[in-house]
Amino acid sequence: MFHKIAQDGKARRGEITLRSGKVQTPFFMPVATIAAIKGGVEMYELRNMGFELVLSNTYHLYLRPGEKLIKEKGGIAKFNNWNGPVLTDSGGYQVYSLSKIRKLSEEGVEFKSHLDGSKHFLSPEKVVEIQDDLGVDIAMVLDECPPFPSTEKYAKNSLERTTRWAERSKIHWEKTGADKKMKMFAIVQGSTFEHLRKQSAQELVALDFPGYAIGGLAVGEPNEEMYKVLDYTLPELPEDKPRYLMGVGTPENILEAVRRGIDMFDCVLPSRNARHSKVFTSTGDFNIARAPYIADDRPLDEDCGCTTCQNYSRSYIRHLFAVKELLAMRLAVIHNLHFYANLMKNIQKSIESGTFEKFSQEFMKKRGTLKS
Repeated sequence: MFHKIAQDGKARRGEITLRSGKVQTPFFMPVATIAAIKGGVEMYELRNMGFELVLSNTYHLYLRPGEKLIKEKGGIAKFNNWNGPVLTDSGGYQVYSLSKIRKLSEEGVEFKSHLDGSKHFLSPEKVVEIQDDLGVDIAMVLDECPPFPSTEKYAKNSLERTTRWAERSKIHWEKTGADKKMKMFAIVQGSTFEHLRKQSAQELVALDFPGYAIGGLAVGEPNEEMYKVLDYTLPELPEDKPRYLMGVGTPENILEAVRRGIDMFDCVLPSRNARHSKVFTSTGDFNIARAPYIADDRPLDEDCGCTTCQNYSRSYIRHLFAVKELLAMRLAVIHNLHFYANLMKNIQKSIESGTFEKFSQEFMKKRGTLKS
């Protein structure tokens, strides 16, 4: 499944082979939670930017339009015209984010729908079946994402339940034949406790999954704490399988994680920030809706080749945000996603040429985020 092409320090350049195609690593997945990118960006535009895999959410698609309808339409990638590899989060993050409307047990998670209050139950086995019906390429096991901070006792109980759920997921994945169609990744938990992270990783590696994710980060802990977790967790994971850091993050987070050996990323930041007028650029990030840009004829980023920067000025985009025109969000989302796609392409090239550290330092220095 995973073929390593090059390595520079611990940074890895590789290729993942999936049912719907090959994906070059390291890569970033745009988040299409409900099978669409918020902000009005179309799937063919993602493809033109260079993205090869998108992420959707099992919990949300289960509620609407329902996995059975998507199965009837030929699977999620056909339903939304992506026609490429898809990864689905299991709903484990919703165990964390919807903690006020869910009830956790050994069997699974009972939710009250955030839409209408109706009750639903997701077990590890049910989540496997939903993702199989969705027709995804990579399915995540159901896990519990503990909050930060967590007590050691809570984190230990949580990771051990996650391991038991992972084992149940793998048994059902193989029993139903879903393993012939989609890959399944386990999720390492353990909060910020080193011995618990190592315990989780070792138990999951013993179960022999096609890939491994590190979850439970980017939930409020300082960046340096996140990097420490990666430093002592990654050596416990197999060299010959993909490593996925869930829910991360800023361009600087991505560079630091690639430096440590991470292959896969996802985050809502590019699209969410854009919808709130915050843009990423090669010289730093800024809020385009602010007054200084009212008559600024420059593009958002003079080094950017996206369609937004090639056709529209800061002044015009600022005007669109000021009058609450939907086009404002679309143009900003296109730019931010293009920025991330271009970052990942340059990371791949730098690893291949053995210049990752040089690229990383120059990138952060230009953005004003390089720490002395």
